[in-house]
Amino acid sequence: MATTEPLTTTTGGADRSTERAALLQELLPQVTGRRTRIGLVAGGLGTYWPQFPALLPQLRESARYVSERLRLMDAEVTDAGFVSDAEEGAVAAEELRRTDCDLIVLFLTTYLTSSMVLPIARRAHTPVLVIDLQPSERMDHASFDTGDWLAYCAQCPVPEIGNVFRRAGIPFRSVSGWLRQESAWRRIEQWVRAAHVRAALRHARHGLMGHLYPGMLDVSTDLTLLPTTFGSHVEVLEFDDLRHRVEKVTDAQTRERVALARRIFAVDDSVVDEDFAWGATVSVALDRLVEDFGLHSLAYYHRGLDGELHERLGAGMILGASLLTARGVPAAGEYELRTSVAQLATQSIGAGGSFTEIQALDFEDGVVEMGHDGPAHLAVGARDPLLRGLGVYHGKRGWGVSVEFDVRHGPVTLLGLGQDADGSLSFVTSQGTVVPGPLLSIGNTTTRVDFGRDPGEWVDAWSATGVGHHWSLSVGHHAADFRCAASLLGIDHREV
Repeated sequence: MATTEPLTTTTGGADRSTERAALLQELLPQVTGRRTRIGLVAGGLGTYWPQFPALLPQLRESARYVSERLRLMDAEVTDAGFVSDAEEGAVAAEELRRTDCDLIVLFLTTYLTSSMVLPIARRAHTPVLVIDLQPSERMDHASFDTGDWLAYCAQCPVPEIGNVFRRAGIPFRSVSGWLRQESAWRRIEQWVRAAHVRAALRHARHGLMGHLYPGMLDVSTDLTLLPTTFGSHVEVLEFDDLRHRVEKVTDAQTRERVALARRIFAVDDSVVDEDFAWGATVSVALDRLVEDFGLHSLAYYHRGLDGELHERLGAGMILGASLLTARGVPAAGEYELRTSVAQLATQSIGAGGSFTEIQALDFEDGVVEMGHDGPAHLAVGARDPLLRGLGVYHGKRGWGVSVEFDVRHGPVTLLGLGQDADGSLSFVTSQGTVVPGPLLSIGNTTTRVDFGRDPGEWVDAWSATGVGHHWSLSVGHHAADFRCAASLLGIDHREV
């Protein structure tokens, strides 16, 4: 039985979820990093302008519309202007190189030569998305002259650019459509969401504190891979870095953190006040650790021995790590660096992302039960999160408060970061649906996911991808977004 009710509401269902989200936003302000940067270049063949004087103003108006749409996608947009020849293309390329974009959108307004756009892709060292959006669904064939038609022939150079990019070893991506075609814009938005992932990983500082969970060979990650694959930095930390900050936490700060936790969590009768206060103290120190080292994620583990201080620190992480995750700094236990990276990727597109593994299979209902002990992403919960007191952490030393809840019902996407024999990393995804049903009450996050197939067959297929023991569980169906993100990052994508 819970002794504390964190929300006072008179509504239920979706309204309650909205109130819970608003409360979390108020109490746990998001930690934000560098904004995603999108570069934009529009262009057409300058030879046409004196031949058809009305053409260029029409195309510039289309370019303004594209710029306005991109600025609505939660990104900084650098508009490098409208280019009409190879020289102007080179100038735009230099501007975008200095801007350090996460994605360049190349808007073809009419025919242009590949020599005008190749420098943009080569010099900026940034993934390029080619878009060709004609003014409307179709031409008015009876009234159009050559100048009118040229506004509709942006598709003409797309195969040319695709060929030249391939010969130059540059990945080619394109969206073809018409200017106000919402289905085309949804595809463009997908690439911008992928750019959010690239931006988050390219500039991330991943904290790695403690040591490997003994025997978990799959968790071991070559720390050089993250900076060489994504550009990320890995900050190697000691639990003494946390201990030093715990020692500076005041009693008043601990009481304040306990009060905050009581507003967010329901508190079960099993929670011991002393353990609650310890978790709150560690939580305050964790916030300082993240701020001092400028961290965007944290993976941790420490085994400890016989209740000594470092064991108590490791056991006291769950409350603070869950609060950090809800603020946009994902945390994962068991030293799972690749999973904290996956959580940051899912977090970057607004899908949350909770530390997850397989827990059991329900063959009667056809679902996979998954979740984890340790930190959870509070913003994706189906109900108020519960703090439960545990006298023992299974498979780990120590005791204290743990988080219990399930992910809200509806579509979800798993994202894991796999690693192959040659060391290369990959994105591994699977989409399913969280469904209601019986859940364990053992102080763990637990969720029932229906993948639309026999759960045993799903486990076999999922395990064959090389995904590893843990992954991020996020809300919504986003496999296509992560497929695009893998393309921008230059890694493989595998989907079950």
